[in-house]
Amino acid sequence: MKKTILLTGGLGFVGSVTAHVLHALGYQIVIIDKFVHHQACAMPWAHVIKGDICNRAMLTSIFAQYDFGAVMHFASLIEVGQSVINPDSFYANNVVGALTLLDVMREHRVPHLIFSSSCAVYGIPQYVPLDENHPCNPVNPYGRTKHTIEYAIKDYASAFDMKFVILRYFNAAGATLEYGLGECHNPETHVIPLLLRAARNGVPFSIYGADYDTSDGTCVRDYVHVHDIARAHAQALEYLLHKGSSEICNLGTGKGYSVYELIDAVRRVSGCSVATKIVARRAGDVATLVANAAQARSVLKWQTQRSDLDTIMRDAWMWEMRRANVSDESSFVSVCNQ
Repeated sequence: MKKTILLTGGLGFVGSVTAHVLHALGYQIVIIDKFVHHQACAMPWAHVIKGDICNRAMLTSIFAQYDFGAVMHFASLIEVGQSVINPDSFYANNVVGALTLLDVMREHRVPHLIFSSSCAVYGIPQYVPLDENHPCNPVNPYGRTKHTIEYAIKDYASAFDMKFVILRYFNAAGATLEYGLGECHNPETHVIPLLLRAARNGVPFSIYGADYDTSDGTCVRDYVHVHDIARAHAQALEYLLHKGSSEICNLGTGKGYSVYELIDAVRRVSGCSVATKIVARRAGDVATLVANAAQARSVLKWQTQRSDLDTIMRDAWMWEMRRANVSDESSFVSVCNQ
């Protein structure tokens, strides 16, 4: 029997898909989640615990019950705009929660940690594509909390004989239809689900600035299918369990797409026309964020399988239709034209 793995925030977008991937590989799964988004839970093979990782007594009790081979830490607040408005909540949840988790891991001698980090740690790019040696100068509290946790993980690992893999995601996207899982944030701030909802509802989609130094004036981002990100976590786990050294790896494709290219992809996969309106830039947005993921390919032997743009958009669109209670794919265009 394979080892038992703890996933904090394991009912979130990436965490839930990773849980399914690990289960399919034979791991025993324990999940701690606050149910912030009131997620439905259809994982009878996992032990799901409603709780907050800031609750040290609860964590201690859980760690006493299980012999964890590793922890995957997904639990965090992620909405950049809210981090500017409420930095206290982000530091309390993201940093204090992570430190509490690290302390309990140390006390129970759990040797391996995989951390869900972000390209937000880099800040304004000095060059693209960004590799792991790019200076880290995050420009918002969300990115600063992720960077702070990275430092803490490295210091704990050095002092207490732990090994880690820090995975810096670029833009997680898509859906895993075989697991019935996709994006469902409240509020939703990610561009692809917002774009799909605008297409489905026949309302204009807001483009935040069309005067950037890019090929068509709109921001360019590197989108990675959520299933490929989940696979990276599984490969990072296997790497650590086979005595790999601590590593930091970007997760991206090395190819960026502009907002207008996303809109074209929505039109291709949905048959919907998409109205747009140009609005003011958002503070902190940069023109281009694209990953150099050579480290993940070299160290983890990770390759993307579903991260071409049309596959990402088609999976996300079908998920959006499921959320809209449209069960027949042939009905999709009629929904758009209502």
